[in-house]
Amino acid sequence: MKPRVFTSVAEWRAERASERFAGRSVGFVPTMGALHAGHRALLERARAENERVVLSIFVNPTQFNDPTDLAKYPRTLDEDVALAAGLATDVIVPSPEAMYPDRYRYRVTELEFSRELEGAHRPGHFDGVLTVVLKLLNLVQPTRAYFGEKDWQQLHLVRGMVEALFLPCEIVACQTVREADGLAMSSRNRRLAPADRARAAAFPKLLRAGTPEAAAGALRGAGFEVDYIAERDGVRLGAVHIGGVRLIDNVRV
Repeated sequence: MKPRVFTSVAEWRAERASERFAGRSVGFVPTMGALHAGHRALLERARAENERVVLSIFVNPTQFNDPTDLAKYPRTLDEDVALAAGLATDVIVPSPEAMYPDRYRYRVTELEFSRELEGAHRPGHFDGVLTVVLKLLNLVQPTRAYFGEKDWQQLHLVRGMVEALFLPCEIVACQTVREADGLAMSSRNRRLAPADRARAAAFPKLLRAGTPEAAAGALRGAGFEVDYIAERDGVRLGAVHIGGVRLIDNVRV
């Protein structure tokens, strides 16, 4: 079944208040599009656990500290809606103007964990993430929202925000889906040249090497530019660049 697509926030809000949602559990999968099998796994989990499933596709400008990165982000709406068929009942595709009528004057800021790791290398990134997630949760009003564990820091910050602001939504963590060679699925992978894509498969393997310092050294030796390798709560997290593309991942240690 093809999902219903809403590009107007006003039309979506009217739909959300309609009888089609009355008394039904709602699963929500927020994305920036360019969907892959990892996103499909989130939708399948949401479909299994809820009566309605809402997918959002919104390339959020406020979480990009690099305008070039924003411009290069793949936009594949028709393919995304096709991938969601039979899983999502509704797809919302709002415009930046509709999502930020205040021109981003109001925002959510976390003052501690968001300044580390990704936040240290991408100033303002998590303000944009948390702000847009809060807006989307308010628009969708889901019973459960599904996030991948690949974005480990994001997952923990979103969960913390939901708890701190008393939002009536369960945040469900879903295991990272990987390619056959072990590379975590990401919309950015499609930007890798074939030779760089082959080399990128070493990232999760080398991330596990010895200490964080040893892992960073091994990655540099394999041709990666390393932003950080760190450990938090039994998880080793890393961000690297290869072929001009930035990749993140995490592994249990």
